[in-house]
Amino acid sequence: MSQSQTRQKVCFILNPKSGTRNGVDVPALIEQGLDAQRWEPCILLTEYAGHATELAKQAAADGTRLVVAVGGDGTVNEVARGLLNTNTALGILPKGSGNGLARHLKIPLKLPQALELINKATFHHIDSCAINGHPFFCTSGIGFDGLVSSAFAKSVKRGLTSYVQLIIKEFRTYFAQEATVSVNDRELSSEFFVIAFANASQYGNDAFIAPMADIQDGLLDVCLIRHVGLTEALQLGYGLMTKTIATSSLAEFHTCATVKVQSNVPQHFHADGEYIGQATEFEVKLFPKSLEVVAALG
Repeated sequence: MSQSQTRQKVCFILNPKSGTRNGVDVPALIEQGLDAQRWEPCILLTEYAGHATELAKQAAADGTRLVVAVGGDGTVNEVARGLLNTNTALGILPKGSGNGLARHLKIPLKLPQALELINKATFHHIDSCAINGHPFFCTSGIGFDGLVSSAFAKSVKRGLTSYVQLIIKEFRTYFAQEATVSVNDRELSSEFFVIAFANASQYGNDAFIAPMADIQDGLLDVCLIRHVGLTEALQLGYGLMTKTIATSSLAEFHTCATVKVQSNVPQHFHADGEYIGQATEFEVKLFPKSLEVVAALG
């Protein structure tokens, strides 16, 4: 069989503004490191918010086998939503500050090694989710999570240090809000500091909100955190970074395929770290095995 018959199309969608490692010459890396006997590449640059989704949808419609998101969690989310329920798989060259989905899928954070994973290309199907119709693949959250994502969206500084500084600043004036969580035929009413929804195990930067989450099990992990003082906040921070939050008395976990939340006041919310807005009613759904990915899953 000739090379032209065996090569498959791969499209790299690059957000030129993404991440903290903009000095990497990605097109040169692709030219030098991509297996040209397996893949026929093209490179597309995003020009505005939502453009990556449009490009990914078109690539899937054109029969492209693999579309690779080159960027951070926002770019990955945009590309992935364009590939939902298609025969085109998602690949990731992580170039962001958090890289939550890439970390969960065990994709190397060094770009040459991540490209080598694409060369080997083992395919898996993972679950996806949506909060009020907004797709997410890693995590979503209501309450303090959402407030921080709102502040981060306005910040000109990126990276983990900036994120931590925003958390500290916003924590000083934030109060838990009354809400009712309807999950597994139960209604849980309380003042919640955070209501987090985890398809994958972490937010990014190895901060594990649901260490037990399995992205292929058809279940959403819901983490409920009630009123938090300074001491509890420090304990939660430690739990996030050491994967011990699941055994903490400060967090309560439930697994389900769908969950609803009703709040007395509008609350901020995010999807994969991207700020969406405010609402008083939320519906979160999981869609099993709805996205194909290239990953190092077992």
